[in-house]
Amino acid sequence: MALENTAIQEKLAATFGEDVFNFQEERDIFSFEINADKNTAIILFLKNDPDLRFHFLTDLCGVHYPDNPVEKQFAIVYHMHNWYENKRIRIKAFINGENPEIKTISNVFLSSNWMERETYDFFGVNFVGHPQLKRILNMDEMISFPMRKEFPMEDGGRTDKDDRFFGRTVDNC
Repeated sequence: MALENTAIQEKLAATFGEDVFNFQEERDIFSFEINADKNTAIILFLKNDPDLRFHFLTDLCGVHYPDNPVEKQFAIVYHMHNWYENKRIRIKAFINGENPEIKTISNVFLSSNWMERETYDFFGVNFVGHPQLKRILNMDEMISFPMRKEFPMEDGGRTDKDDRFFGRTVDNC
């Protein structure tokens, strides 16, 4: 019997109540949001529940939403996979933009160790309890986090990039 979205939603809602919400199917992946302070408990539940069996953490990454209110400016996104049913889920936990931090899940999935370090390196998210949270790809001397959307995409002072030459205006030369 295939693992249905409704079964996942019902189990999560029965166990965690209002800490799981906004359930939806997005591009064939069942997605939902969680309260960030419950991330470890929810992910551990998804992994250990005998019916759900999401034993594989496919990915963990950060997303910066600079236009969101400060308490939801960053999201930590977890992708998990149930190999038995070939079922994938996406979990999103929003965190504060002024002090972006969330508990580590490296004690649940060892593979998250590198992914959390990468997210720290590029977004500056502090994974509380991580065994070795330090830069992994950028130089240690760097004081900024390159994937944050804090700078304009293009230098407005450049003269060599006339939009007309790149098909970005109505009057295409």
